[in-house]
Amino acid sequence: MWTEGAGPRPLFGEDADEVVAAALAGDPSGVDRLVREYRLLRQVLDGARAGIALLDTDRRYLYVSPHMAVMNGLPAEALLGRTLNEVLPDVERPDEVLHAVLRDGEPRELVLEGRTLADSPYESRVWRGTYHRLEEDGRVLGLAGIGLEVSAPRERQRELSRTNRRLLLLDTAAVRVGTTLDLDTTCRELTEFLVPGLADAASVELIPREGQGGELPDGGALRLRRVAVASVRDLSPRVRALGAAGEYVDYQPGSAVRQCLESGEPWLGNFSSDEAFSRAAPSADRVTAYRDAGIHSGVVVPLIAQDRPIGTLTLVRAGDSPAFGREDVVVARTLAERAAASLAKAERFAREQGMALELQQALLSEPTFPHGDLEVASRYLPSGTGVLVGGDWFDCLALPGGRTLLVMGDVMGHGVEAAVAMSHYRSLIRALAASGHPPADILCEADHVVFAGGLDRVATCLLVLVDHAAGTCVHASAGHLPAMVIGRGQGPFLAPVPVGPPLGTGYGRYEAASFVLRPGCVLMMFTDGLVERRGEDIDASLRRLTGIPLLVDGALNEVIDTVLEALRVTDAEDDVTVLAARTAGRRRPGP
Repeated sequence: MWTEGAGPRPLFGEDADEVVAAALAGDPSGVDRLVREYRLLRQVLDGARAGIALLDTDRRYLYVSPHMAVMNGLPAEALLGRTLNEVLPDVERPDEVLHAVLRDGEPRELVLEGRTLADSPYESRVWRGTYHRLEEDGRVLGLAGIGLEVSAPRERQRELSRTNRRLLLLDTAAVRVGTTLDLDTTCRELTEFLVPGLADAASVELIPREGQGGELPDGGALRLRRVAVASVRDLSPRVRALGAAGEYVDYQPGSAVRQCLESGEPWLGNFSSDEAFSRAAPSADRVTAYRDAGIHSGVVVPLIAQDRPIGTLTLVRAGDSPAFGREDVVVARTLAERAAASLAKAERFAREQGMALELQQALLSEPTFPHGDLEVASRYLPSGTGVLVGGDWFDCLALPGGRTLLVMGDVMGHGVEAAVAMSHYRSLIRALAASGHPPADILCEADHVVFAGGLDRVATCLLVLVDHAAGTCVHASAGHLPAMVIGRGQGPFLAPVPVGPPLGTGYGRYEAASFVLRPGCVLMMFTDGLVERRGEDIDASLRRLTGIPLLVDGALNEVIDTVLEALRVTDAEDDVTVLAARTAGRRRPGP
């Protein structure tokens, strides 16, 4: 304020006590100044955007600023004389902090959280407040509190935290869910990932393929196959009793799973009554079991692939776990969308794998026609690592002059395309062999025909022409591993053969070589899946093969079994095909 000739003088100066004393003594200028300053102070208090309140020592309101009244949702006159707990029962505050301010006079800051009677867009409101002690002549009068609502920045902080948590969850799921192309494995990975991070128990139910699930249930129920289920340890026995993986579950009309599938939208329910539980459960007779397990909240989200529902993901919480909220539904739905994409790939893979395997097995099971003086045995094992079935093939053809052509081939790639290409190669080699070409010429002509025909799948191939009467073999290789010879009185060895390029490259120049096949010796041909292992040199793999002690007098299938067991082909990363042959005329009887 300005006074004439005196220069600037601050409002609410340190001489307030003197002004009050002068006013009490009858000085009108002191009274005017006090009135003016009081009015200005009321403007500050009443106009502040922070909530301001004065409380007595029992924490009853003595003064409430207009903004504080708005925050509380009650007019100021309705607050006066009432305590904090009476006015704001749903606001959490550390009352011991207020007692400490009254006790020692040290101002303190604190955070309050909860809800008031005022409308708010936030589920929970947050205030940052400061409390000071009021006193006069050494006597404690009460507290002055100033509070500023920080709900908006706190909500943004929470949303950022939720977003980071969601992204972290999704990033982790991308690594842990869908690691294979196996449908059941993907479902199991999904349920195990969600427990206990998001739910106490989780299950995946898929709509059965046509012809699965047996006779349909009565009463309009929907039958789904429970592919995977996971739960925390305490719930495991009760959850297993409600349906284990591989079992079929029938869902009544109006149940949570049915609603989810029919609407294509998530279903969220907190079971406050047995009636609500009965409607949401697969069937009403399960309510008691669910209650005994302590289940109180559930979420069901659809698994949708290529715009069609393929099943559902169900999450439940039990015991002391909090009920599911909208944020949980968002996370579950996002995970379900990603998982559904992996499940769709796995489903396509299963169909393609089945088609390719049926085609390949049909072709490999066709009868072969060796001469009667040559005994043969074969074995085909698909990969056990989840890779699509490959293009392995073998053949055994009787030719004029008592000769037999043994064929072993491997088409590049996997799946239906590789199996179809394999059938083309097989038919081509058969046709060329019937025309009387020697092995090297057969490979050369096959390479030319395939390259000219535009077949985009190259293949390795080994041909061995066995002449039983002469006791010799003529062989030629198009990029394929050599045959192994198992004789009497000597260890197995690989028959040396010049190796040309794979078939289908157009660069075919092949040379033949010959070796002696003595009576009773075993000739074994194979694809690379038998010997190749990740991170191991092929020469070391072949040495391991030729180091297996083998007897030639037993049944050929026993010889093959011994090799497969020694090399542990169940862990092989590719298909394994083996063809064994032995001149039968001089075979010694087995023990």
